[in-house]
Amino acid sequence: MSEAGDAALLLVRLTLGAVMAMHGWNHWRGGGGIEGTARWFAGLGLRRPRLQAWLSVLTEIGAGMLLAAGLFTSLAGAAVISVMLVAGLLAHRRNGFFVFKDGYEYVLVLAVFSLALAAWGPGKYAVDTATDIDLTGWPGAGVALGAAVLGTGALLALFWRPQASSGT
Repeated sequence: MSEAGDAALLLVRLTLGAVMAMHGWNHWRGGGGIEGTARWFAGLGLRRPRLQAWLSVLTEIGAGMLLAAGLFTSLAGAAVISVMLVAGLLAHRRNGFFVFKDGYEYVLVLAVFSLALAAWGPGKYAVDTATDIDLTGWPGAGVALGAAVLGTGALLALFWRPQASSGT
């Protein structure tokens, strides 16, 4: 890959990593903190919402830090994809596409960029590269997408209980 390509991957990793880590930090320390995040998760139909809030915080901050460092890039990407799948399915899908209507536009972009990073690899300026962890291309994308879908499916199967419709 070219020097510019490696620099671009670093920029994408640092940006996506920072966005995810800050998102997790906000769920923990911002606004209503863990209790507010737990109430929001309960409203989405998730059982054990306080546990879900903490899992979300740990996943978002952890995946963000791993992406920024370029460490276990495919697995960090899987974590981001999974979080975004849950958010997209439970919170944003019913609102349509556009983010200004609380749609799934934003979570789609974060998930697709995470999948792309798993396929491209972290680039030259990454811990994965320095330690010869080479899980890129189709295998990297497959691990990221497969782990994300399995994780999302497991979370929803174990903890999501959709609220009954109150329509007549």
